[in-house]
Amino acid sequence: MKREENGNPQPVGLIPWAGAMAARVGLDWFLLALLGMIVLAYLWPELGVDREPLSLGDVANYGVSLIFFFYGLRLSPEKLKVGLSNWKLHVVVQLSTFILFPLLILPLYTLFRDTPQELLWLGVFYLAALPSTVSSSVVMVSIAGGNIPGAIFNASISSLMGIFITPLWMGLFLTSSAAGFDMGSVMGKLVLQVLLPVVLGILLHRYWGAFAERNKGRLRVFDQVIILLIVFTSFSESFARRMFSGYSALDILILGGAMIGLFFLVYGIIYGITKLLGFNRENQITAIFCGSKKSLVHGTVMSKVLFPGGNMVGIILLPIMIYHALQLLASSVIAQAEARRKAVD
Repeated sequence: MKREENGNPQPVGLIPWAGAMAARVGLDWFLLALLGMIVLAYLWPELGVDREPLSLGDVANYGVSLIFFFYGLRLSPEKLKVGLSNWKLHVVVQLSTFILFPLLILPLYTLFRDTPQELLWLGVFYLAALPSTVSSSVVMVSIAGGNIPGAIFNASISSLMGIFITPLWMGLFLTSSAAGFDMGSVMGKLVLQVLLPVVLGILLHRYWGAFAERNKGRLRVFDQVIILLIVFTSFSESFARRMFSGYSALDILILGGAMIGLFFLVYGIIYGITKLLGFNRENQITAIFCGSKKSLVHGTVMSKVLFPGGNMVGIILLPIMIYHALQLLASSVIAQAEARRKAVD
């Protein structure tokens, strides 16, 4: 085993070839670990539910605040100011993220209301209300040859806006449900657990921002570990309460097909809008990749605040986990194709 300058181990022999193929289709250790957490939760749900000798759920709660603190620490106010000028791009991305997605899913509510699949629909709507992802959007835009500063700006702004917009969308269906959703309580928790750490991180950016940027790889691993912990505890609670007993393998397959269909539907709509608005190639790529993605990080960490009951969180998170994997697969293929087309041009 040898180690490159970035600190990532690079095995020898046939393994690099297999690793390269897996990376090309979006299969990394994190996706495999997500599946592992679900299997572990199914086999040993008590570990994620029991509060003795240590409550993993409480550890995850503290981890949520640290994730958003480190996120704020890496946000540069100067870079955000510079990105304000490209307003057409920003409007398309944010409207796609917070308006187009929910409006596409909203009409399906009448089909699934008062059915066994209503909770799955709620999970899909939660996915639709989430902000765009940050890291993978920027990476894919970079590979495809898009507007990288525009991608960074929109991903960052989307994450901040999602702190408020996501719970507002979810409040339409949770305030009168049995989920115990109280908008005032939720907003209070969001301020203390999410917004306050972000603001504190931004204020300390001038002092510790360079340190956070240098260690962004380690911080990303920390984010992923907390997400895995949240996924494990959430699915443990759901399995312990037999929340999945009413769903078949066919239901999950249909959900997967619906998620990939949703991705390409949004992709096509944004492509058409950018054509009508006369976007150049770089801005079009950025609009498509940033506007069609959803953040698994925000989906998992905000679920700890929005769904305090815990027993249904596993089902709520299932659509975003499936969408996360499929969006990586699809967007990586598209980004590589765009890169080859740019090279030919």
